[in-house]
Amino acid sequence: MKLKILVGTMTSTADYVAQAIQMDCADLVSDIEVTLMDNLDHTVFSPEQAENALYLICTSTYGSGDVPDNARALYESLDANPQFLGHVRYGVIALGDRTYLQTFCFGGKKFDERLADLGAQRIGEVWCHDASSGTMPETEGTEWCRQWLEGALQSLASPQTTA
Repeated sequence: MKLKILVGTMTSTADYVAQAIQMDCADLVSDIEVTLMDNLDHTVFSPEQAENALYLICTSTYGSGDVPDNARALYESLDANPQFLGHVRYGVIALGDRTYLQTFCFGGKKFDERLADLGAQRIGEVWCHDASSGTMPETEGTEWCRQWLEGALQSLASPQTTA
């Protein structure tokens, strides 16, 4: 199993979180790939790319609840080129600041909504980090990801039943 962490960031915080996860979770998944969303489009979720992969969207929120500039092309291409993504399994780390309650963690929440609308299967809940809490997103994100990965790997290893 490969973990593909797709990073949307303006100030590199989400990239720091992804790198911390890559270092800390190597005992759970031997192949962890961190990729900035720059120049990515919907093909990153193609069946060939998604084979034996688990995706983790790790993104901040920018402006008035927008996805970061480097993530905009990928986000928009999912809408411009809608394709069924039932083969995609993913999780979301959303970074935000609760001071902006109306748009808190919307960067990650928008990706989650768009992927779900295309049939991708989210594993677990969206994890939101509040920058105004005074906690380190790298530390808390890594702790969350370890638990998320253990659950995700266990659920993917279980035989799936069909109705």
